[in-house]
Amino acid sequence: MKEKQSSHVPVRPDERLARLVRLAARGFNRALQLRLQTENVTFGQWIFLRILWQEDGLSQRELSDRAHLTEPTAHTALIKMEELGFIERRNVEGNKRRQHAFLTRKGLELRDVLEPLALEVNDAAMAGLSKKAQEDLRHALAVMIRNLENDEQDAAARGVRVPPTKGNTEN
Repeated sequence: MKEKQSSHVPVRPDERLARLVRLAARGFNRALQLRLQTENVTFGQWIFLRILWQEDGLSQRELSDRAHLTEPTAHTALIKMEELGFIERRNVEGNKRRQHAFLTRKGLELRDVLEPLALEVNDAAMAGLSKKAQEDLRHALAVMIRNLENDEQDAAARGVRVPPTKGNTEN
């Protein structure tokens, strides 16, 4: 039997939190992708399904805003999701230009299959942490997220914006 090799990242006491959070997020995403692929669902589709399970019938712009993705990215994902039968896109309220995404029965039923997979990832990630440590971590991350959102808003008030990641020709 082959011994499992550990490829864990050594953590120095002075390690930057930004790096640790990025590595943790990457680990979460990869662990979920491993599970989603068993149901032929991509990580991008998962993101939009989760949003639509909370609020069905959103426009492409609303979905891209909530997913923090560009509209072209959302457009591509929604086309594929429609082809797979997860959603249907249609015009609402007489607006012939803007289409909204609505879950199909198949898209709704995926929730019962996919959400347990995400919970499994959370459980795997939190293994070995006490309930108190988990609560502290959630609180600390929420504070960090709020602080960084405020930092970005302060920068925007000074006229400084995050540069776009696509179309940037300077390296």
